[in-house]
Amino acid sequence: MTIEDVRINITGMSCAACVSSVEKIILSQEGVQSVTVNLALSNAQLSFDSNNKNTIEDVIHSVNKGKYHAALVDNRKSKAKLSKADLRVQGIKTLTAIILAIPTLWLTMFASDLGEIGSFDLRLTLAMFATIPVYLWSGWSFHTSAWASLRHLSTNMDVLIHLGASVAFLWSILVTISSGIDGFPSVIENAEHVFFDGVVFIIGFVLIGNYLELSAKIKATDAIDSLMELRPNNARLVIDESRKDTDKKPVESIPINSLIKVLAGETIPLDGMIEGSKVSIDESTMTGESYPVRKSAGDEVLAGTIVLDGTVYIRTTKNYEDCLLNNIIELVERAQMDKAPIQRLVDQISEIFVPVVVVLAVLASIFWATIGAGLIDNPMNSNIELAVMVLVSTLIIACPCALGLATPTALVVGTGVGAKNGLLIKGIEALEISHKCDTLVLDKTGTITSGKPRVSHIEILEGEVKEILSLASALESESTHPLASAIHKSWSNVTSHRPTVEDIRTVAGMGLVGKLDDKVVAVGNRELIEDVGVVLTEDISKQLEKVSLKGVSLVLVSQGSRLIGWIELTDRVRRSSKVAVKKAKQMGFEVIMLTGDNQNSANSMAEKVGIENIIANVKPDQKADHIASLQQKGRVVAMLGDGINDAAALSQADVGLAMGAGSDIALDAADFVIVRDDLIDAVSSLDLGRATMRRIKTNLGWAFTYNLIGIPLAMGVLLPFTGMLLPPSFAAAAMSLSSVSVVANSLVLRWWSPIKE
Repeated sequence: MTIEDVRINITGMSCAACVSSVEKIILSQEGVQSVTVNLALSNAQLSFDSNNKNTIEDVIHSVNKGKYHAALVDNRKSKAKLSKADLRVQGIKTLTAIILAIPTLWLTMFASDLGEIGSFDLRLTLAMFATIPVYLWSGWSFHTSAWASLRHLSTNMDVLIHLGASVAFLWSILVTISSGIDGFPSVIENAEHVFFDGVVFIIGFVLIGNYLELSAKIKATDAIDSLMELRPNNARLVIDESRKDTDKKPVESIPINSLIKVLAGETIPLDGMIEGSKVSIDESTMTGESYPVRKSAGDEVLAGTIVLDGTVYIRTTKNYEDCLLNNIIELVERAQMDKAPIQRLVDQISEIFVPVVVVLAVLASIFWATIGAGLIDNPMNSNIELAVMVLVSTLIIACPCALGLATPTALVVGTGVGAKNGLLIKGIEALEISHKCDTLVLDKTGTITSGKPRVSHIEILEGEVKEILSLASALESESTHPLASAIHKSWSNVTSHRPTVEDIRTVAGMGLVGKLDDKVVAVGNRELIEDVGVVLTEDISKQLEKVSLKGVSLVLVSQGSRLIGWIELTDRVRRSSKVAVKKAKQMGFEVIMLTGDNQNSANSMAEKVGIENIIANVKPDQKADHIASLQQKGRVVAMLGDGINDAAALSQADVGLAMGAGSDIALDAADFVIVRDDLIDAVSSLDLGRATMRRIKTNLGWAFTYNLIGIPLAMGVLLPFTGMLLPPSFAAAAMSLSSVSVVANSLVLRWWSPIKE
């Protein structure tokens, strides 16, 4: 079995019940393993057995049998562009309904007797002809959708609209033609009320709501669309050594280690490394950084960023598919397709929502046609007229659409805004948990600090500076730790000679050990040095304790049984770390530093940024245990780290956050990815998570409350007490307002902004 993930666009969905229907259709196809349908994005993500005799075209065909239209997603096209054509058609249908609503309302509600045409009432006849185009053209999609849904033994919002509009339209036509044709039952011949205005307003208001909803959904997805628009189609490939000749090639065809040329004002097409002169880069599109960043030879640049001055040559380090921009788009799209546990519950409710509403509407109409007639002073001409109005209003006011849009619209906007600011949310479940987190655990190096330590002092006990640095650099050649990089840089400034150390092995959380001239050599912390047999004198021990009080990182170097010296390294605290810690505390987090560094160094760093809780001297394999210990105490833990040694802890945490420049394994383990490598952005991502969940909860609360109040009102609950009866046109307006308000509430997230320094 070969499982392939496929994304398809699906148009024609109107509510959560449609989502459930489409999922059932797709899952019924042989070879489909799983499917997730997103109403806000109008697409489906499915896992498909590519070895199955059925093809993805068969799946698409099965969806297209109904009122839905499915097509494979073209990742090079913006969703916004695809939706604008639908928006134009929707606009024309809506405008038609609005224009015809005015004369229909006047003819139905306000016009006096206009005489007859033949034997038919002219006023009612004109109202009928004004309604027909709205019912048969503007509202045609509702009718076809309803019947398609019923053919699949499912129901959706369009079933309610179709039934409500059709009952009102049929009743009104019968009353109209009864004035010129004999033989109709007396209840129709004597009826005084028609609902042509209700039909027009039902379809008109729903179309207005759909138009505003589609427009809002386009705005909701503009973040991901803008990211997709950043991807250039072509790149200038340098084809000669003199760099004079270039050839425009599709970015997909350019391999790693190619040299490309980018002019001032152009977007960098691929991730790479600068060769040559200095240049200013606008990285705001990727990281949210408002100021240009100065780059020089050897610095990394990202696809999607813009060259501000001069011409720059870039050596590509990744192909098109692996560029950070593509990874961001993929992460965001994957998160937007995800479903929260609360949304799955809503989908289950939506499956039975429409049938329940139909049953309630029928029961309410029967009640007012029979038993209820004796309880009130009937405002209509007959009990049947009253029953028809109650039936239509109840069918129309129910809104499963608001329930279906409550979660996905907020998620789409939230993840899109995050992506524009360099905050990537990988999954909705993490988002849902993030607002419950009460503890924030921070790694030190590369998280609170810049992760770029420098050698500040070398203590020589034996030999010379270059000997200690050469030996340390030789051992650290097997390490990617920031301390190793600092040692390499310091060594390269002193000498180019480096001894050949054999059998180098890493001792997790302690350092590295190898062999040189049959002697054991080691570089690392005090525990490692003592483990390899080096005995530290009392005087040396006192010196080391005194040095550690300075808050520096200590790397001891030994050869054989002798300590030959140590290297002191300092790391710069990120400028924003203090602000970030303060903000996290204001948000209610207990902030804890979890580090493998010594206690004194950790205390010194924690004091600078305002952290009181410190756990130091922790080995990589112990970090996850400390997270688990906090969870056992009832804490909901968010963990921020950047390196391989943080991966297990990130996976153990309820919510894992990884710095974007961290290791691939840390990024895979995390639930949030911070592109800009800044602690303040990590806190911002948690703030965004909370803001998004607040919108989701508000949306769901509004949707449920609206239906709990609106449906009983339409059923005439208040009629015996207040004489209040909800007309179909008011019910249609309320229903449209409900779904639009949910989308509008989600769009408020577009104005969310990250925490500033």
